[in-house]
Amino acid sequence: MIKPILALAMTALLSTTASASDVGEKNAKVTLVYEHELPNVPGKSMKGVLVEYGPGGFSDGHTHPQSAFIYATVLEGAIRSQVNDGPVTVYKAGESFSELPGDRHGVSENASKTEPAKLLAVFVVDTAQQELTFPIKK
Repeated sequence: MIKPILALAMTALLSTTASASDVGEKNAKVTLVYEHELPNVPGKSMKGVLVEYGPGGFSDGHTHPQSAFIYATVLEGAIRSQVNDGPVTVYKAGESFSELPGDRHGVSENASKTEPAKLLAVFVVDTAQQELTFPIKK
């Protein structure tokens, strides 16, 4: 089930142009590359988000909507990640991880100081949900 969804999202990634915001030199460039309502799951949509990190780049700690299930695949380079109180793990190109509704993503960063890294995060989320990331209050 996940592989067809990922294949669909990858197809959209390669064929869709979307606007992006680059929020700073060390932060991630995040681009919504795909969005589609799920016809067999009323009220839910799939959204593909491309996250690009420059060398040494990172995202601040964050959460996602309570309705969101996320399946992320590293497309290029290596990503260092920590979800909740789990171990800090490095995922290399071709490797994947998931986040469940309510998870806290405390570490999300490029594992390299010299090479870029990219990941594709595929969200299954409430269709009405527009914001996909919320900062963790310090």
